[in-house]
Amino acid sequence: MRINKLHFAAVIVVFFIAISCNQTTQPAMEPPIAKIIPKTLTMHGHSRIDNYYWLNDRENPEVIEYLNAENAYTSESMKKTVKLQDEIYNEIVGRIKQTDISVPYYYNGYSYYVKYEEGKEYPVFCRKQKGDDPHEQIFLDGNKMAEGHAYFQIGGWEFSTNNKLLAYSVDTVSRRKYDIYFKDTESNRIFDEVISNTTGNVVWANDNKSVFYQVKDKTLRSYRIYKHIIGTPVDSDEMIYEEKDATFSVSVYKTKSEKYIVLSSESTLSSECRFLDADNPNGDFKLFQKRIPDVEYDINHQNDRFLVLTNYKSKNFQVFEVPEDNTEIDNWKELIPGRTDVLIEEVNVFSDFFVVTERKNGLPEFRIFNTKENTDHYLEFEEDDYFVTSSVNPDFNSNKFRYNYTSLKTPQTVYDYNMLNSEQKLLKQQEVLGGYDPDDYITERKYAKARDGVMVPLSIVYKKGFVINGDSPLVLYGYGSYGYSIESTFRSSRLSLLDRGFAFVIAHIRGGEEMGRHWYEDGKMFNKKNTFFDFIDCAEYLIEEKYTSSDKIFAIGGSAGGLLVGAVINYRPDLFKGVIAAVPFVDVVTTMLDESIPLTTGEYDEWGNPNEKEYYDYMLSYSPYDQVEAKDYPSLLVTTGLHDSQVQYWEPAKWVAKLRDLKTDDNLLLLHTNMDFGHGGASGRFEQYKEIALEYSFMLMLLEPDSYQ
Repeated sequence: MRINKLHFAAVIVVFFIAISCNQTTQPAMEPPIAKIIPKTLTMHGHSRIDNYYWLNDRENPEVIEYLNAENAYTSESMKKTVKLQDEIYNEIVGRIKQTDISVPYYYNGYSYYVKYEEGKEYPVFCRKQKGDDPHEQIFLDGNKMAEGHAYFQIGGWEFSTNNKLLAYSVDTVSRRKYDIYFKDTESNRIFDEVISNTTGNVVWANDNKSVFYQVKDKTLRSYRIYKHIIGTPVDSDEMIYEEKDATFSVSVYKTKSEKYIVLSSESTLSSECRFLDADNPNGDFKLFQKRIPDVEYDINHQNDRFLVLTNYKSKNFQVFEVPEDNTEIDNWKELIPGRTDVLIEEVNVFSDFFVVTERKNGLPEFRIFNTKENTDHYLEFEEDDYFVTSSVNPDFNSNKFRYNYTSLKTPQTVYDYNMLNSEQKLLKQQEVLGGYDPDDYITERKYAKARDGVMVPLSIVYKKGFVINGDSPLVLYGYGSYGYSIESTFRSSRLSLLDRGFAFVIAHIRGGEEMGRHWYEDGKMFNKKNTFFDFIDCAEYLIEEKYTSSDKIFAIGGSAGGLLVGAVINYRPDLFKGVIAAVPFVDVVTTMLDESIPLTTGEYDEWGNPNEKEYYDYMLSYSPYDQVEAKDYPSLLVTTGLHDSQVQYWEPAKWVAKLRDLKTDDNLLLLHTNMDFGHGGASGRFEQYKEIALEYSFMLMLLEPDSYQ
């Protein structure tokens, strides 16, 4: 279904399209018309007629035939831009340093890094043992492993404590169901035992033979933890824990101190942890603190205590400490109090330090604590709009904190910060080929006043020479769900838009967590419409301030952001030149009533439970699919993946079919279904840029239809 806030590492494939208000560019081919088979859906005494419910069957040949017909129509619509697509693709790929290597990080006697080779799609994972002239060991070669697969993704990997055995996971379907394999790195022998239907995460105990992993149920909810012993049959694996509450999911990890294995059970608004001595994998997990409604907590072990990040008694979270032998909530001692103007997002522990990621005025910052000297200080950053995040910091005993810095114009940059003497070292900045100069671009942070008086942040980037006169094209992107903050990160592919005169703007609307926990709560459940209205008000602000006009502004959203733009065009179809809905969650009520669909039950705390009438009525009032009417709509491109595990393909397919039947305009409406991939789109490093080249060509063609007759 939607994009979970904890795993937004998945890439949303966003397609761009626009079309002239006064002149349309229609292909010679007639658009496909889905047949109508009415199905009555009744709940709470209310009946809905779904004419396209039959599309909910990927095994039906007629469904595949319809999706292929839509793809053919999209191809016909875009055939005049093939040369332009090639040009843009070559631009984007030409900025990428194809032979590249990541900054190594050190852990347990080895340095680890990832490298890319010219012309190849997938990463190669390597390590070197510390010492003079160390030999490079390639332990996973994504290019070789991907051979024969239309889709390929390495999930997670982890070495045993003695560095001899490797556990890794692979998805070749794009349903985020991973198979776990084991490999002897000395002989390169892959073991016979394969564990299927997992999240891909593996945790080694300290005995070098016991591993813990997570299994998914039929809805793809992570609901069980198992223990596997290397060399034994998988079907004899011991089930360690089963989460029977369908609104919770489970995960497992090892503390950075390597002393404990932690089992965490989480819902949207509550969590519960258990922990086990990693030296004793056959022991029993001990309950850290039983779950409490509306209380979330996360634990990190440091020496003889745990640090607890929690919203207990503080909406914006605070940090407690508690002895490792007496962890119940009554023993929690306040370490960092909660504040109304600061959101605490993360705690990263070291033996003598810990780093707290805080967010103030929508921007993240690092607060460094020295536990030996009992002091703390903040790192400072120069730009007014930026994003920083902690990088890979696996060494518990290190005094260096590694982090990543970027902005809408600053490429990804890796730093090491010495927490003892405050010295900072730049390790690497993403190289953009072709003479890129960030000084050629301008970033701004503005605030749009929403209709209820709330000030909504906007992050803006454009190239020098962009004219603020109401006649320039602009892309407005939003998400606004799960408390997931959309960050101001650099994308070299975006330069092909900026260099062609576009501005790119992120609307930090409610439903995210940019401005604190209240920002999230004010954009969910019965406050969900604030998300849509914020986005509309941001668009109107940009038009009023003459950054663009309704003839040249484009709305973009993916997954839950697809719900956003889908709802927005029902409220204000006149506001945008074109709208892009990527893998959109648009059939809200039907999906949330179907507990067999992945992620549904775990999201009642996000959207509401439509089995209760008040939630049903509210969700129905904004559900994009249910609210489609006979009226003019802007130009629209909708994308989906046949194997999408998060937003099932039939939601966007049904939505397009209904729009095509009811809309009263001649604007272009396209549906593109990737028949090989799922929610994240293409898995290859360069393959994804073919999709982006298509997106940009949509925009350019439809802004200038006379050029593509």
